[in-house]
Amino acid sequence: MTIWTCATCAIEHRDTVSPPDHCAICSDERQFVPAGGQQWTTRDELAERGVRIAVSPLEPGLFAVTTVPELGIGQRGLLVQTTAGNLLFEPPGFLDQTAVEAVRALGGVAVIASSHPHLTGSSIQWSQAFDRAPVYVAEKDREWIRRPDDTIVLWEKRVELLPGLTMYECGGHFAGSSVVHWPAGAEGRGVLLTGDTIAVGADRKSANVMRSFVNNIPLPERAVRRIKDQADALAFDRMYSAFGELRHDAHHIVQQSLARYISWLRDENPE
Repeated sequence: MTIWTCATCAIEHRDTVSPPDHCAICSDERQFVPAGGQQWTTRDELAERGVRIAVSPLEPGLFAVTTVPELGIGQRGLLVQTTAGNLLFEPPGFLDQTAVEAVRALGGVAVIASSHPHLTGSSIQWSQAFDRAPVYVAEKDREWIRRPDDTIVLWEKRVELLPGLTMYECGGHFAGSSVVHWPAGAEGRGVLLTGDTIAVGADRKSANVMRSFVNNIPLPERAVRRIKDQADALAFDRMYSAFGELRHDAHHIVQQSLARYISWLRDENPE
């Protein structure tokens, strides 16, 4: 039996003799199947190609956990240290013993979570490497689970992952798209981990939300407002998305950016 990994999104699938017919994640309107068609890979193949995990500090208590070279859509995982254990948020789609040892040196992994189905990576393989750490998946995204396992914990609306780390359901990009609030981050000013639930703009001075970023599918006003309201209720000065970060004044930037989005949806601005 082989654990198959989609070469496009880097999400692990069920253990089977032959690869699945297709990746449901990539076949959905929010993602894409490459022009060359569906392709699969395995952990051994990736290791043979020289793929490895790099762990680098972002701020005290927070580390980026990324694949080198980029794998799948190229997102970074985030490891948050707490006195009660560590959270691995958006686990990469690969790991090896060197990666396990590097993360173990930082305190290991007590719990695993992702903002939405695109960024679940090799959640179960990471769980198995760290004493079957629980893997949190939003109940509303249950249908997107590609590798079922009894370590998966389904949750709704709000869940405390670890003392001082709370995940909130926002919806939007996916029905269960979520963010993690880390009040102790940014020297006590608060950090929001968002994946693609709230993305960082290319100018690093704005934020945005979409049903599909790669296929340019917007969200309706009610969804944008729901995300805006949830973010408004949380105190944070920094925000880390799957691909970028806002280092200062992130709360204001998110509110301002999403208010602008709503204004354009309402046709309140001149073209």
